[in-house]
Amino acid sequence: MPSHHQLHVPLRSNPSSSSSFASLSSNSFLSKILLLLTLLPVSLAAIAFVLQWRGGITDPASLLSPPGSHHFPGMADPSPLSPLSHSSSASDCLNLGRTSSPSFPYYHNWKLDYAANIKPKICITTSTSAGLEQILPWMFYHKVIGVTNFFLFVEGKAASPEVSKVLKSIPGVKVVYRTKELEEQQAKSRIWNETWLAGFFYKPCNYELFVKQSLNMEMAIVMARDAGMEWILHLDTDELIHPAGAREYSLRQLLLEVPGNVDMVIFPNYESSVERDDIKEPFSEVSMFKKNYDHLPKDTYFGNYKDSVRGNPNYFLTYGNGKSAARIQDHLRPNGAHRWHNYMKSPNEIKLEEAAVLHYTYAKFSDLTSRRDRCGCKPTKEDVKRCFMLEFDRSAFIIASTATEDEMLKWYVIIQSLRESGVFSSVIASAPTLSKENFLLSIDSSNSSRADASASLPRKTVRTLESEATARRVLDIESAAFHEMAVPPMSPPEVEDNEPYSHS
Repeated sequence: MPSHHQLHVPLRSNPSSSSSFASLSSNSFLSKILLLLTLLPVSLAAIAFVLQWRGGITDPASLLSPPGSHHFPGMADPSPLSPLSHSSSASDCLNLGRTSSPSFPYYHNWKLDYAANIKPKICITTSTSAGLEQILPWMFYHKVIGVTNFFLFVEGKAASPEVSKVLKSIPGVKVVYRTKELEEQQAKSRIWNETWLAGFFYKPCNYELFVKQSLNMEMAIVMARDAGMEWILHLDTDELIHPAGAREYSLRQLLLEVPGNVDMVIFPNYESSVERDDIKEPFSEVSMFKKNYDHLPKDTYFGNYKDSVRGNPNYFLTYGNGKSAARIQDHLRPNGAHRWHNYMKSPNEIKLEEAAVLHYTYAKFSDLTSRRDRCGCKPTKEDVKRCFMLEFDRSAFIIASTATEDEMLKWYVIIQSLRESGVFSSVIASAPTLSKENFLLSIDSSNSSRADASASLPRKTVRTLESEATARRVLDIESAAFHEMAVPPMSPPEVEDNEPYSHS
C-alpha cells in the first residue's frame, strides 16, 4: 500500500509549481508574439527592397499609360515599342533613363493626371516635326505646371510610327497627322477668304509654316472647346512657359488669377544665348537667357544694345514679340502663330511683367543645319527674303547652305564671346525692379516706334484689377483692334529707333 501511495504522489498538481508554469507559458507566448511583430515588418521591408532593386515593383507613374500601352523609351527594360527594340529608340531618347524602374524618367513617381474639378483647364497646341527627345521633356514640363491637354499636329519625325505611338499613349494628348484628308479639310477653312492672313499665302518655307500653324490653331480651338478647355496656348517645342509672378510656380495658378474681363494674356519671350557648341539637351543644359525688351528699362536696353548685338541683325536672333494665351470663347480665331483674336469683338489683352516664354532658339548646332534641310530656297540674299521673315534666319540659311561645317561652326559660336565678356549678365543684373507705373513710362515712347504689321493699338494703364496679385504682374491692358494682318514674328526695336540711347 505504501508503495502504491508513492506511485501516485508525483501525479498530483502542486499549486505553486502550476502557477509558475502558467506564468512561464504566458511570458513565452508574449515573447513569440513580440518577436513575430518585430520580424514581420523587417522581412517585408527586406523583400520590398530586393524587389525594387531588381525592378520588380510596378511604379504608379507607369499606370498613367492606358492598358496595353508600351513603356517609354529610355527605361532600363527593353522597350517593345518596335520589333527591333530598336536603334532609333535609343537615339531618340539617349540619356533620358536615370532609373531602373519602368516609369517616365523625367518625373519619377510623379502623378500627372488631374482631377476633373481642377480649374482652369489649359491646353497647348503645336505643329512639330521633332523627335521624342525634344517633345517628351517639353510636354511633361508643361504637365507639371498645370497643362492638361495637348493637340499635336505632327509631320516628319514626329509622325513616324515609333514616335507617334508613344505620344498617343500619354493621357490628354491628341495626335493629328498631316494627311491628305486634313489638307482637304483645311482647304475649306474660312481663313482663305479673309484678308488678315492673305499676305502669307502661297509663299515658301517660313511663310508656308506660318499659314499651316494658323490653320492648325483654328482646328485646335474646336478640339479645345469639345474637350472642355478654358485656356489655349500655341507654343513651339523649343519654347517653355515660365510662370513667374504666381503664388506658386504654376501656369494654372497664374491664369486662375487673371481677371474675368481679360480675353488674352501675352507672355514676352526670353531668348537663349549660345553658351557651347556641344549642347545636346537644351532644356537641361542651357542656363542663360536674354531678357525681353518689355522686361528691361529702356536705358538699360538701348545703353547696352550695340555690345549685346555684336554684329548680329538684332538684340534677339529671332522674334521678340512673345506668345499669347487665349480664353476659350465663341468666335475665337488665331491671329498668326503669336496671337489670338475674335471675329465678333475687340478682345482685351494683358501683358505680364514677370511671366515669360523661354525660347531655346538655335540652342544646338544641329538647329542651324535643320533650317537648311527644311527649305528649298536659293541661298542668295534676294531669294531668302521670300522664304524667311527674320534677318537672322536668312543669314543662318545662307551660311548653312554655302559654308563648310568648320565655317558654320565658327559662325555659330561667334556669340559665345558675349558670355565671356559678361555683357548679358551685366544687362540683366543692372535691371532694377520697377513699379508698374515707372516701367510703363520707361517703355512708352519707344513702343510708338515699333514696326508692327497690325494697326497701331491704343495703350491704357490698368487702373483697377480684380486682384492685387494680378495688378503687380500686369504691364498693360489693351483692347485689341481688328488687325488688318496676322501678327508675324517680329524682332525687338533696334537702336536706330532711339539714337539718343545708342552706346558704343
